[in-house]
Amino acid sequence: MTGTERVVLVTGAARGIGAATVAELLDTGHRVIAIDSCRGADSGLSYPLATREDLAAVARLDPARVEAIEADVADEASVRQAVAAGVDRFGRLDAVVAAAGVIAGGAPLWETPVEDLQTQWSVNALGVWHTAAACVPVLLAQPDPSDCRFVAVVSAAGSRGLFHLAAYNASKHAALGIIRGLAADLVGTGVTAVAVSPGSTDTAMLAATAGIYGLTDPAELAESQLIKRTIEPAEMAATIAFCCSPAGGVLNGSVVAADGGFSG
Repeated sequence: MTGTERVVLVTGAARGIGAATVAELLDTGHRVIAIDSCRGADSGLSYPLATREDLAAVARLDPARVEAIEADVADEASVRQAVAAGVDRFGRLDAVVAAAGVIAGGAPLWETPVEDLQTQWSVNALGVWHTAAACVPVLLAQPDPSDCRFVAVVSAAGSRGLFHLAAYNASKHAALGIIRGLAADLVGTGVTAVAVSPGSTDTAMLAATAGIYGLTDPAELAESQLIKRTIEPAEMAATIAFCCSPAGGVLNGSVVAADGGFSG
């Protein structure tokens, strides 16, 4: 199988790490099903999410090889419809990147509105669940699923407790648990599952995190990384693209800590 034949589905594809991943995959000869909720300012969060124009800009990177679809990973039916539409266009699916994510916080657990937990749970945890539930059967149905990959973008919050982010912690711990359970369920199929844990990456979500902590410069969050700088989305995308590749199968069931040496 050549790289030009591989098709990858990416959620949260309109901005940040997701958009950079689409660009990296296109540069390495893939076709991409790019999915995003495009909720913009109507997010219920302290910061706007990506817009339809953001997703359209991603599609314009290579209209012949990108199928851009507006879909909300929190809605199982929406995800299944998007997967079906993408596979209908390209005829196959070889890898999946569940990159959609949101963040909210700023208070201790006992002062955090349950709505904050519900919002983050629906995207960060259920979003991964819904994406896997819709995509894995398609991966398993490929003529040779041994090169098929499922990748979820989690966080250091998936394995640590972060200050004033208990709801975010809960959702990311769950996402990591989903990947570990999925990897176990896939034993013997050839399909593998892996989680990627980014460090402080220069995205809108990092700016929102800085706001939660009252920081004016998001780069201050990189002080907890041994490389002492923020990570570029393209750097994260390169790691994710490797996880999507046939060679990425050796990472099955693990957490790839692409965090610049996070020590906080």
